[in-house]
Order: sequence, then structure tokens, then C-alpha cells
Amino acid sequence: MLNLVLFGPPGAGKGTQSEFLVTRYSLVHLSTGDLFRFNIKNETELGLLARSYMDKGALVPDSVTISMLEDAVNKNPDAKGFIFDGFPRTNAQAEALDSFLNGRNVSITSMIALEVEEKELKTRLLERGKTSGRPDDADPEVIQNRINTYNKETSPVKNHYDTQGKYCGVNGLGSIEEITDRLIAVIDSL
Repeated sequence: MLNLVLFGPPGAGKGTQSEFLVTRYSLVHLSTGDLFRFNIKNETELGLLARSYMDKGALVPDSVTISMLEDAVNKNPDAKGFIFDGFPRTNAQAEALDSFLNGRNVSITSMIALEVEEKELKTRLLERGKTSGRPDDADPEVIQNRINTYNKETSPVKNHYDTQGKYCGVNGLGSIEEITDRLIAVIDSL
């Protein structure tokens, strides 16, 4: 089973690249952002709670995120593997994911990080904000808060997988196709 954590700051291209990788490797794409947006759109209790954090550019509490993700994995018992997009975002989440997967006798194959400079991230997010309808992509102050939160709370998660020998950084600059080719080269070498 191929289980990938697609990692990187907001605007690095995780969602875009996930689409290609899901098709190529027949994986299930699990994006915590998509799961949150689905719940927000349907105004579930979880969605309203998640929105209160996301609108400020803050992280949704681990317990909410982990429960949502476990439910999504359990709904796909015949999956060939998963791409975890936007998760884990904290060391506690990484440990909880490892524990959950170990209980299913599987593990994370690799964490692949899209590496993009902050200036480029801001440009990408503002452009996406013009078409996405996401308020968190349209406000420069919220964008900066999201990047700061990533740098402070999320970026250290790479050490969790690096100590397991499962971390790989990939240059996230260039055309979509160039970045996809880099990702495929890494995945095919696993």
C-alpha cells in the first residue's frame, strides 16, 4: 500500500499535484481542507467549528482533524493507498496518524514536501483567491498568518518523518508538469 503525505506550505501546489498523483497511482486523495470545506458547506457542527479557526488562518484542533481523517480512511477499505494532503500539520497529528495506520498494519511510505519560497506562495494564494471564493486566499493578512502558522507549527513535522528516513523535499517551482515529473521520479524510486 502506497501512503504518501504531500507536504508544504499553503499555496505550494499540494492540491494541484494530488490530482495527478491520484490518477497515476490509483490512490485516494484525503485533503483535510476539502473535508473541512465539505463540512462547512453543509453547515455540520464540525464544519462550523472548523470555520471559526480557518477564517482566522489558525489550525483546527487535532482531535477534530484526526477523527475526520480516520472516518475518511475507514470509508475506503479497498484503497490501494492514500495521499494525505494538509495532514499531519503537527507532531501530535503525525504520531496519531502513525498509530492509526499501524493499527491497520500499514504505515506512511513517504512524506514528500513541495518547497516554495514565501514570496511565490503569497503570489499564488492571492491569484487563487481571485477565483476560489475562499476568503482565506484573498486577504494578505490572513495569508501571512497562515504562512507564519505553517512555519511555526507545521514545518517541524518534517523532522518526524525525516528521523524515520521517510522525508523527501522536492522543488515546487516551475511548471505544473515539471513539478509533477519531479514527484513521479521520487515516488517511482520508493
